[in-house]
Amino acid sequence: MHPSHLIKETKSKKLRNKKIVLALTGGIACVECVKLARELIRHGASVTAIMSKEACRILNPMAMEFATGNEVITELSGKVEHVHEYDLLLIAPCTANTISKISMGIADNVVTTFALTAKKIAIAPSMHLSMYKNKIIQENLEKCKRHGIKIIEPKIEENKAKMASIQKIVKEVIRIWGDKKGKKVLIIGGSTFEAIDDVRGITNLSSGKMAKALVNEAYERGMDVTLWASFPYENSVKFVGIKDLINLIKNCSTKYDAVINCAAISDFIVEKKEGKIKSGKEISLALRPAPRINPLLKKLGKIVIGFKLEEKEEDVIEKSMKRLKEDGIDFIIGNTIESIGKDVAKAWIINKDGLIKKIEGRKKEIAKEIIDLI
Repeated sequence: MHPSHLIKETKSKKLRNKKIVLALTGGIACVECVKLARELIRHGASVTAIMSKEACRILNPMAMEFATGNEVITELSGKVEHVHEYDLLLIAPCTANTISKISMGIADNVVTTFALTAKKIAIAPSMHLSMYKNKIIQENLEKCKRHGIKIIEPKIEENKAKMASIQKIVKEVIRIWGDKKGKKVLIIGGSTFEAIDDVRGITNLSSGKMAKALVNEAYERGMDVTLWASFPYENSVKFVGIKDLINLIKNCSTKYDAVINCAAISDFIVEKKEGKIKSGKEISLALRPAPRINPLLKKLGKIVIGFKLEEKEEDVIEKSMKRLKEDGIDFIIGNTIESIGKDVAKAWIINKDGLIKKIEGRKKEIAKEIIDLI
């Protein structure tokens, strides 16, 4: 058995039965493609590499044969390899030269010839920043987009347009076949912080792992994802306290297909003191009940999914049902304090009729079941 078979589907089955042609062109980012091929395989894909002559000068084809378990195609033969059935042509790295040729339908090497017959194409540009910003290259990229080619945006740093990270490329490839395209989801994650004075406050424990798992799952399934979070995350909207959340809700004009609130929101608001309370002596804090956030979310989402944390498993279903009815939402995910900060958890999916399903597994597996509800 080839070593590539031992890693297949070890991370997910999201690319099961997908045949991907990974095309390498002459950029230094070729050196990342052994890892890229292996990561695609870990999600279930079968990968065949094709390499331009320039790519072969940078990376030995034997490396890609080892990575994929398949013979590498460096030139076309009487087997007419470019007309065989496959699901995606992924060109990574994709040079300025290759982008321009594809945009004009030129087929003068193995990669550009494959591009003329591909049903689906995704490209990950990689070049010096001055080349990437060139007006002609930008026009050719736009032309590629108009023809349905997916552009996996490069990472701009060190005066270069670097090929996107392996994680990002794989995520974008999985998203191509997402079953929730056109759906909009708002995810609220993290924890609130209610100020005691100008330097102290009370909060709830939250790692944000469930929110991140939901964002990743929703994005890979093709959804347009908005994240409101207390923790730093790419393209997220920041909140600190309950007042921030209420303001975000009041000022939100978007109607979502679903809103998922997995944030650890405080049940209490503190009467804040100005300045800094002197230390070294006892103090009393006045706490008042915080407004419920879930009922406010009904104006934003066709479906509202909340979370309910309990100490004991035997209380989860009863108390989650009670909370669901009080908040008037569609689903509630019951869990226990054992799940805080962990990668694995137990979850009870509940609607107005009672328990739908109990899940025990990694948070990314729980996230899949939750996104299935939408």
